[in-house]
Amino acid sequence: MYQVSYDEIIEDGSEEERSRERQAFDESIRLLEQAMSAGVKSSAAIQALHFTEQLWTILIEDLLNPGNALPEATRASIVSIGIWVVKEIELIRKGQSDDLEGIVSINAIIRDGLN
Repeated sequence: MYQVSYDEIIEDGSEEERSRERQAFDESIRLLEQAMSAGVKSSAAIQALHFTEQLWTILIEDLLNPGNALPEATRASIVSIGIWVVKEIELIRKGQSDDLEGIVSINAIIRDGLN
């Protein structure tokens, strides 16, 4: 698991953009925590995994955009984290994992670094 603080890797970006990103991660965490209570096969889990996968897919696409201002190494590190999250989501969907807590932890680390 990656232990990286987003504030260590984000250089520029408006406060408004970071606020929207924080809100998106907050929502993902909220949904995932509900899913942990309801179980990985619940409708809450389906919703949480879908939202979280969309969040990370958008983030990865943005990071892969050549116009992204973050340094290449930083972008690559965050993309690697995102790929792990998306793969973990797929394992959960297949019934090969139930590690919602790991995804919550990663999302919280990234969200907290946006402050």
